[in-house]
Amino acid sequence: QVQLVESGGGSVQAGGSLRLSCAASGDTSSSYCMGWFRQAPGKEREGVAVFYIRGGTTFYADSVKGRFTASQDNAKNTLYLEMNGLKPDDSAMYYCAAVSSAGGRSCPGFDSRGYNSWGQGTQVTVSS
Repeated sequence: QVQLVESGGGSVQAGGSLRLSCAASGDTSSSYCMGWFRQAPGKEREGVAVFYIRGGTTFYADSVKGRFTASQDNAKNTLYLEMNGLKPDDSAMYYCAAVSSAGGRSCPGFDSRGYNSWGQGTQVTVSS
């Protein structure tokens, strides 16, 4: 299993940018399905960007398409979420998540119940 630690959150004004990081440790040699999720107070956790760690298509929630970009640095075992054009509705606790794809397991996509490794989260607050 992999351990995840997010960082990079903060407070910005609408239209601003932030870059979140997610440092992975532990069994980083395996293949994983990865995801960025967020949860605002009183709302359900929602997927922001999901992808397969070995490459392929990254899927984005409609609400962030064209504004958010997920990437990874395999040498550093770190994932990134570049967030531009931030809106007050983007305010939430942001989490990265992972689940092993060993044995040909399908990635769970935006279903947060399918992930079994979670970071502690990093808070993003966007003011108008």
